[in-house]
Amino acid sequence: MAQVAAETGAKKTHRTWDRVLVSAFLAGAYISFGALVAITVSSGLDPETWGTLPTLFMGAAFTLGLVLVLIAGSDLATGNMMLVPLSAMRGKIGVGDVAKNLTLVLLGNLIGALFVAYFLAVQTGVIGHSGAAGSPGLTYERLAAIAGAKATGETQWQVFLRGIGCNWLVCLAVWMSLAAKSVSGKILAIFFPIMAFVAMGFDHVIANMFFIPAAIWAGVPDIGWGDALLNWLMAGLGNLVGAVVFVATSYWYLFLRDQPAEAPAAKAAEPAERA
Repeated sequence: MAQVAAETGAKKTHRTWDRVLVSAFLAGAYISFGALVAITVSSGLDPETWGTLPTLFMGAAFTLGLVLVLIAGSDLATGNMMLVPLSAMRGKIGVGDVAKNLTLVLLGNLIGALFVAYFLAVQTGVIGHSGAAGSPGLTYERLAAIAGAKATGETQWQVFLRGIGCNWLVCLAVWMSLAAKSVSGKILAIFFPIMAFVAMGFDHVIANMFFIPAAIWAGVPDIGWGDALLNWLMAGLGNLVGAVVFVATSYWYLFLRDQPAEAPAAKAAEPAERA
């Protein structure tokens, strides 16, 4: 698994910039689809009746995003934060390759997330406006609660720490999916870590690239683009630490540090390229 992850990270840097950007756009859109369905299924559930169960429903629905990323194939920055630095630790690529890939992928993810937030969430009316009746009104209230908590309800230190916890779990989902050879096995490996980080309220920078802009465009009060940028910065830094320190470095130290760099990758490398 460690060898396959290092090979996969290297292959992600050996493509033209336009293909990386298109692949990253798709991943940003896929994560936003997961976020949108998570809002939809968890809206209208009164906490006094349901307690914390809406967060469980939301987490289960949100797994759609990473399932699409890994099974359909695309580049998600949070996964690349583990795979690409691990390849650099292995000596297959340089630090410049890591910086270039993560910058380009983050840009593509942002464009994809903004596209879904504006055109498919707000302009379609799936996310309503304040005072809207029926399902659009319920989704508006749910989005307002989520975005408000992320943009203004958490301190920057909390956002950073939640970002670490989030991407530790996301990268473990990617890591475990490398061990699965079937589509169903990959989905099962993905489901529990992703459901867990959403249910616990951790911060995923790409998901927040959907939640907060969608709230701004839907007219949620007291949330601005300054709040969005600061949240993305702190969540992104936390995601990077969670991926590099707690997954990439840990498993490099455990399994690759004393192994020759030219060791052949396992046969699972081909399906893992889509992680």
